[in-house]
Amino acid sequence: MKVADEETPLVKVENPNITDDDDASHDSRDFEPLIDRVKDVFRVYWFLGFIAFGGPPAHVGIFQDHLVRYHQWLKEDLFLELFALAQGLPGPSSSQLIISTAATHGGVLGGSIAFLMWNLPGFVVLTTASLFLYDFIDPNNPPIWLLGIPPAAVALIFKAFYGFALKLDSLGVALAMGTCAVSVLINHDENIPSNSSQFVYPVLLFGGGLLTFLDTYRSKPIGTYSKLPGQDDGPVVQTALDRKLGYKIGMEIHHGIFMFLLWLVLLVGSIALVNSGYDWQYLEIFEIFYRTGSLVFGGGVVIVPMLQNEVVPKWMTEDQFFQGLGLAQSMPGPFFNFASFLGGTYAGLPGAIVANLGLMGPGFILIFAMLPFWSKARHYAWFQAIIKGLNASAIGLIGGGCVFLYAKSVRDSADAIVFVLCGGLASFYEFGAPQTIAMGALIGAGFAASNLGQLPY
Repeated sequence: MKVADEETPLVKVENPNITDDDDASHDSRDFEPLIDRVKDVFRVYWFLGFIAFGGPPAHVGIFQDHLVRYHQWLKEDLFLELFALAQGLPGPSSSQLIISTAATHGGVLGGSIAFLMWNLPGFVVLTTASLFLYDFIDPNNPPIWLLGIPPAAVALIFKAFYGFALKLDSLGVALAMGTCAVSVLINHDENIPSNSSQFVYPVLLFGGGLLTFLDTYRSKPIGTYSKLPGQDDGPVVQTALDRKLGYKIGMEIHHGIFMFLLWLVLLVGSIALVNSGYDWQYLEIFEIFYRTGSLVFGGGVVIVPMLQNEVVPKWMTEDQFFQGLGLAQSMPGPFFNFASFLGGTYAGLPGAIVANLGLMGPGFILIFAMLPFWSKARHYAWFQAIIKGLNASAIGLIGGGCVFLYAKSVRDSADAIVFVLCGGLASFYEFGAPQTIAMGALIGAGFAASNLGQLPY
């Protein structure tokens, strides 16, 4: 039986003799008025949207250092549970982690304010680029400094996939491999519709959660778990810390059900209106992005092939799409701000706003829908096992994205060299995303200017 060492602490505390019940009385912020707790959220979160470069793997490291170690905003076990919860929901995982960690102190209002501050810097830059970038350049004949950005951006996606995969156990690796293989198949087969991913991806993810759940009931589980369902001795009794956590979140089960129904009504309603022939440009934009945001599990990388199928060539050229992708990769904050560039390129400022709301909306609503359920079920082994399987399957989807995005972005020998060099710089020399994208642009421009490596790869 593979069970994690019970002596290894899951919570990083200064005094190991303090229990949850004891520790619950040590934070004077616990029962402060809501307005004071929201002020705390602003003080702790306001600048994260300006400094968090590098995509979800880097974001998690920054958040953990800033929130757990430096500010002691929440304990490490809570942080890791919220990280896994975000990985198992559709939507932008980094943004959902920001929302949920803030909501554990400032409730719905605090989580919403943290999300706004996190999202705003990248949204402004990408929207501005979508409105004015192509006033200065021809998208069909881009300047040489843009040529190296697509392979550099894809190199960062490979790095993210590798980093996530290293954390999987043997069952998790098997789930990721299977999910990756299926995702490649459905995106590269003449007989499978290109939009089938919106149905297949959720099945793969929930299938992964089901497999890890069933694995915990085996006499000799394949995976590694902190505890097994048989170790749940009757109903879980909430500690004082749990009760205070529920108080600060400020949401009950019926609130979570309402948020879930809100998500579902917006999804079904927008799809029904579009399919009924209702012709309005902004409804079209909202429906595409809201549907995509509702079906994207596994982080921002997974949205790239799905959105590419929706907007290329109808809204923009493939080169424009990948130029926006590179710019989005180099920005701080959530990668889902890529929607602002796509919507703005197609329909100006209103298009950027509607696309951003559409893509961000499902994740925003669903993390609030799940928080009251999580606060009640978080101590149960079966729940932890399901989250583990969802996470492994999501990582496999990122691997599938690596396969077909490489084929799209690496088109000649110069692109391949940019990909290799930028991947090495990001993976082994600790180059951040902005520096990696800048190096890709520089190296690509050098090859183009010297007319080297231009044969098809």
